[in-house]
Amino acid sequence: MKIPMTKKGYEALQAELTRLKREERPKNIQAITEAREHGDLKENAEYKAAKEHQQFINTRMTELEYKLANAQVVEKSGSASETIVFGVTVSMLNMESQEEKRYTLVGEDEADLKNGSISVQSPIGRALIGHRVGDIVEVHRPAGIIEYEIQSICFEEPL
Repeated sequence: MKIPMTKKGYEALQAELTRLKREERPKNIQAITEAREHGDLKENAEYKAAKEHQQFINTRMTELEYKLANAQVVEKSGSASETIVFGVTVSMLNMESQEEKRYTLVGEDEADLKNGSISVQSPIGRALIGHRVGDIVEVHRPAGIIEYEIQSICFEEPL
């Protein structure tokens, strides 16, 4: 299964994998070696913590390698789009509160609501895909349905 992401998101995952391999794993191996020197491994909290961190590093590296191997880097094609697709920035108006929202639709690993990036797999992201300027979109959430009117669609970098 392909995992959609921006070029920036792909590069961030690559950088994290490189950091884990070149920095974190060697530090962890050293921590395990030092903890072993302290004696009885059954009663050694430092050893246990270092081994748990080793498990975390290995799991994260496997996850990153999978995501990178299955990445589908979606390039931005131009500065405008008539419909909402992966990578666009959408301005929309909450029909109830009249509050304007602006989100960039990105891959799951790139989502950062504080910076205006939401996952295309999120309830809002899924509801927006395929709509056009002027459309009213219903977003179903546990607290109820929210309606948004699409104000504009463009390709730009998330904040």
